[in-house]
Amino acid sequence: MKFRQPPLFFVIYFLSIACTSHGNNNADIALTPPMGWNSYDCFGHLVTEADVKANADYMAAHLKEYGWEYIVVDYLWYAEGLTSANIRLENPPQHIDEYGRLIPSPTLHPSSANGRGFKPLADYVHAKGLKFGIHIMRGIPYQAIEKNTPVKGTKVRASEIANRQDTCSWYQGLCGVDMTRPGAQEYYNSLLELYASWGVDFIKADDMSSPYHADEIEAIQRAIQHSGRKIILSLSPGPTFIGNPRHVSTHAQMWRISGDFWDEWSKLRHQFDLCWMWAPFTGLGHWPDADMLPIGKLSIRTDNPEFTPRRSRFTPDELKTMMTLWCMFRSPLMIGGNLPDMTPEELSLLTNKEVIAINQKTSNNREIYRSENVIVWCAEYPSSQDFALAFFNTGEQEIRFRPEISSYGLNGKFMTTNLWNKEAVSPEEILIPPHGCVLLKFQKT
Repeated sequence: MKFRQPPLFFVIYFLSIACTSHGNNNADIALTPPMGWNSYDCFGHLVTEADVKANADYMAAHLKEYGWEYIVVDYLWYAEGLTSANIRLENPPQHIDEYGRLIPSPTLHPSSANGRGFKPLADYVHAKGLKFGIHIMRGIPYQAIEKNTPVKGTKVRASEIANRQDTCSWYQGLCGVDMTRPGAQEYYNSLLELYASWGVDFIKADDMSSPYHADEIEAIQRAIQHSGRKIILSLSPGPTFIGNPRHVSTHAQMWRISGDFWDEWSKLRHQFDLCWMWAPFTGLGHWPDADMLPIGKLSIRTDNPEFTPRRSRFTPDELKTMMTLWCMFRSPLMIGGNLPDMTPEELSLLTNKEVIAINQKTSNNREIYRSENVIVWCAEYPSSQDFALAFFNTGEQEIRFRPEISSYGLNGKFMTTNLWNKEAVSPEEILIPPHGCVLLKFQKT
């Protein structure tokens, strides 16, 4: 049994990243993969302030002690009245301020009225000992162009920096910013100045990675630095182009490796391939993102027939496989389901300290073996000779697998523990359920 090495192309790029200063990046944030909750999987574009507060309350009471800390408001918090039928229409109604910047809908977020923005909600989240994030779309709103609002601090107007030919294929409320024009950077600076004044700690910037908009990614990172606030930048959606990992890793803390990930086995199976490719590029302050964890109650508030209200379609074994892969890969962990609806069984997957420690504290995480339906990942515990090995079965039948432990570099005597059920085991033969996994920790004795 041999280690499965990444292609030489990726290794070369990984070494170039390791030897490159992260100039633009906030070097002292996201030192471990960020952990939190995002509203999109359960509420889509209809999340309300009450929903956000309920999830913050639950996180503070049940998840914070395990490292979960971000509460992120996703998608169209500045608009109401949109449906699956009209959401793709050009120039939908959106709320903007006098400088053409999107502001929260007071219908969805009542505390934002009278110019308060998201500050009251961020204050509520911060008071719980948590951090607050928002989703934004790339570009400048059409309403700002029509009203020709000024770019704050300049004599430039919105129409002068708009690139009307550069639009998002799935939301037509904004168009791109022409970063070659005077006032373009100042526009993004004004956005981050506003977000920082609200107390935003995390920004998920959409329509950025696929196709890849290097100029506006750089503009947002510069604006974050200019704001003076420590803000994580997460790029979406994927797949991000893997041929330029140096650029993305020096301008963002997170970036999506896939399109939207939902509770379908075919999508989970595909993540194994993407995680294998991107594993060499994980590290302090830069984390390839396998997307949200669709666990719990999903699509609670939607009129889209493709996303009917439901509990996750993943089986218990598939949920465990998902959580194990995300932790072994060291993906950011963002819960997609509505937290107050979590069952004890679902909550147990999110509160296993030993499994989360793999995500937060291990190193040299990689796929080391693949044959037919068996995939094996390895993670190393720093300052020790301990390992974690995850054995995955991507097939439809239960597998009895005999691992060649010595081929993984495990020589000597070890105490072996199954991290999901916390039982001591003998690893000579491992029984792996279909679509399931076995996660073992080997501690040197």
